[in-house]
Amino acid sequence: MLCPFLFPVRRIAAILVSGLVSGLVSGAVLTGAAVPALGKETAMDLQAAGTFDVSLTPDGTPDAGPDGTKLGMMLLDKRFHGPLEATGQGRMLTAMTGVEGSAVYVALERVTGTLDGRSGSFVLRHVGTMDRGHQHLSISVVPDSGSGDLAGLSGEMRIRVADGQHFYDFSYSLPDD
Repeated sequence: MLCPFLFPVRRIAAILVSGLVSGLVSGAVLTGAAVPALGKETAMDLQAAGTFDVSLTPDGTPDAGPDGTKLGMMLLDKRFHGPLEATGQGRMLTAMTGVEGSAVYVALERVTGTLDGRSGSFVLRHVGTMDRGHQHLSISVVPDSGSGDLAGLSGEMRIRVADGQHFYDFSYSLPDD
């Protein structure tokens, strides 16, 4: 038997990751404020845009607190297509409050593959918040997480969902060769 909390955890994670928030129209864009490195401003001069597929799997037993807040964990599995041909695997922590449309997720995702022909891997940091249906999503490359041809990568990613399809827009910089 499925734990009664698994459905809400899957639902809230899907809502946060996909950007499908009740009341939003198809084609909504999730954007976030940049989180600049301390003492360092970098222009994101390169762009990559494409599609991705995502699946979420509950990991562990969800925890419901006495205050109505529910905590859960999910495994994240993605396939990026386009200039970013890669897989993404990660872990997500979710918290749902007792107020409809208010929740948060944080995730770390290792992306491995090619970016505009450069091979390597890097880690993305996700923070998604819904405040009574108003959403904010910030996704950025963890500093110094790039490897291989992607060493020194910095950047930010935006997610857009239209007609059930997931799209990414990745603004990034790489050190000069």
